[in-house]
Amino acid sequence: MANLNWSYQGNNAPDHWHKLYSIANGDHQSPIDIKTKEVKKDASLGHLRITWKPSTCKEIVNVGHSLYLVLCVCSAGCGPLTGNYRLCQFHFHGGQTDDQGSGHTMDGGKEASELHLVHWNSDKYSGRAEAFDKPDGLAVVTVFLKFGSGNENLKDVLKALDSVKTKGKQAPLSNFDPASLLPTSLDYWTYNSSLTHPSLHESVIRIILKDSITISLEQVRIANKNLSCLLASVTVSFYSVLSFSIRFIYLIFTIKPILPLHHIIIHNKYL
Repeated sequence: MANLNWSYQGNNAPDHWHKLYSIANGDHQSPIDIKTKEVKKDASLGHLRITWKPSTCKEIVNVGHSLYLVLCVCSAGCGPLTGNYRLCQFHFHGGQTDDQGSGHTMDGGKEASELHLVHWNSDKYSGRAEAFDKPDGLAVVTVFLKFGSGNENLKDVLKALDSVKTKGKQAPLSNFDPASLLPTSLDYWTYNSSLTHPSLHESVIRIILKDSITISLEQVRIANKNLSCLLASVTVSFYSVLSFSIRFIYLIFTIKPILPLHHIIIHNKYL
């Protein structure tokens, strides 16, 4: 079982994670800087296909260390994936400043936030608990959020977050469609990557959409306010969350530094 003593601050902060988890020095750790001129064309990559069923979305719940969204049965396939992957949770990364929230960077530049939609390989594994440490176990669709006009599709999520600030609170969030948080184009970059928090397993096929969606400054501040409420509890118990097949949404601070590429090759169907 993974060590639960990691943190985003102090002696067990990201700069020290390699002392707790040797895989932190691995060749496929995330996040990275996407150098767009160095991306390799791979014509064998397929188009990304995503099918989600929002009708089973029910509510969002604050369980103390994260915000859970009872989510829908959904799947992603094709693209760089072999077989079907089922969505189990999604979360936003926020920063300590309003404009520096994304984990990944693109040609050295950060965006306001970053959305991760986390899927597990449902063709090969019984659930996320079995899949999370396997090389083909997880697929994370990543979307950058950049400053712009207010995003109508974020309003229901942010409203729900604002109403579940304390442990035990819950709020309805029925019929929410995660596809509403995707850009129109699903063109993507992809590379083999890792979880961005302990246990840091290199088990993630990362799919980063090239187009971003917008978020207003006001919306970023609402999200970051909720991040501030959760920070003390988010720094523990992530492993136990990942160990069970619970479907949820949560927010975390982006503090893990950009990591060297090592042997990582980023692929793209079209340059």
